[in-house]
Amino acid sequence: MSDTHTTDITFSDLNLATPLLQGIQAAGFSHCTPIQAKTLPLALEGQDILGQAQTGTGKTAAFLLAVLHHLLTHPAKPQREANQPRAIIIAPTRELAVQIHKDAIPLAQGCDMHIRVVYGGAGYEQQRKDIEAGVDILIGTPGRLIDYFKQHVYDLKAVQAMVLDEADRMFDLGFIKDIRYMLRRMPPPTERLNMCFSATLPLRVTELAYEHMNNAQTVKIETDKVTADRVEEIVYGPSNEEKIPLLIGLLRHMDPTRTIVFVNTKRAAEKVWGYLESNGFKAALLSGDVPQKKRLRLLDEFQKGELAIMVATDVAARGLHIPAVSHVINFDLPQDSEDYVHRIGRTARAGASGDAISFACEDYAFSLADIQDYIGYEIPRGRISSELLAEDLAPPVRIERKPRPQGRGRSGNRSRSGGRPRSSGQKRPSRRR
Repeated sequence: MSDTHTTDITFSDLNLATPLLQGIQAAGFSHCTPIQAKTLPLALEGQDILGQAQTGTGKTAAFLLAVLHHLLTHPAKPQREANQPRAIIIAPTRELAVQIHKDAIPLAQGCDMHIRVVYGGAGYEQQRKDIEAGVDILIGTPGRLIDYFKQHVYDLKAVQAMVLDEADRMFDLGFIKDIRYMLRRMPPPTERLNMCFSATLPLRVTELAYEHMNNAQTVKIETDKVTADRVEEIVYGPSNEEKIPLLIGLLRHMDPTRTIVFVNTKRAAEKVWGYLESNGFKAALLSGDVPQKKRLRLLDEFQKGELAIMVATDVAARGLHIPAVSHVINFDLPQDSEDYVHRIGRTARAGASGDAISFACEDYAFSLADIQDYIGYEIPRGRISSELLAEDLAPPVRIERKPRPQGRGRSGNRSRSGGRPRSSGQKRPSRRR
């Protein structure tokens, strides 16, 4: 952690279980961030937490350390089965679940606990076998968690700690019924440690906490700005035809070592990616329909710096801790003001600095006023000069799509029902009324 965003409180000052100090040292942590300094003392005493802080301020480490400490100091019941998780951590997206699991491994290295992660899109049988082999902490997305639960791969009777991460995003993605389904099948809130962390805490989240947590203590890390303090923001007003030339021109004037370009639709993502590739920029395309295995590989290459630019829809806007992101470019302004905060929060994480560039084009300029009302200040305007508009652009690379298999569905002579093909003179059988 960077010293520029931490407090004077060290982790050794806290009454953490001894095995955790080894993991904290291995993770390179020494001093607490503000959210950790305020929540950990309460959670270590068994107090439920409803925590709010800006993205990239250490919320994940806060709840992981609290959960691990709770399990170490509260032994499981003797009759507990190996496939009964003692703690469950629910995340809205696959990427966030994977990131939490990745952060948990070094912190728990001295705890002798089985930590499993489950998510949709990949590894169905392997994830199932992992749970059956034994699980202490289960991390996952709502859909896959409920799938395995209904198949009796595990149950929730032995849960001693529960965490909801990015709870407001759970509502946005329509997962709240699934969350309530799981919470009602756990032991009562008084018999477990409950934590809910998020960058924003709207009323619907506090109502959920009131219903399913035990007198949760609300902890807010107040700042002068809704957005991260070290982000330098600027907004340009290009026409729709100027957006691609402006993007390419800006990238040519900067060093895009690790840049995320956000768009609102998959179609726009493919178009932007095609222009970047054809004009000499190595880029990755990350959208909702990219297979999970490929998505994780691309994210890994981006984190390692092997890919300089990632073109993404909002699937990548939440929960990903990608170190040293230098620039975030909103090629399309988001239509939700909170999404603007989460997007630009991908840079300037953990005390670093970064740049956020936005395009208020003809299609999305109407979102600018709402965004500025939400963040509480006017974003500085940039002037589009001829030097910033790239000329002689190469046409975009097209994504090669696999042809549909012949002989089924509407292709070929086979009927939709999958029966034998009819000859040209054969009549369709009449239906009885």
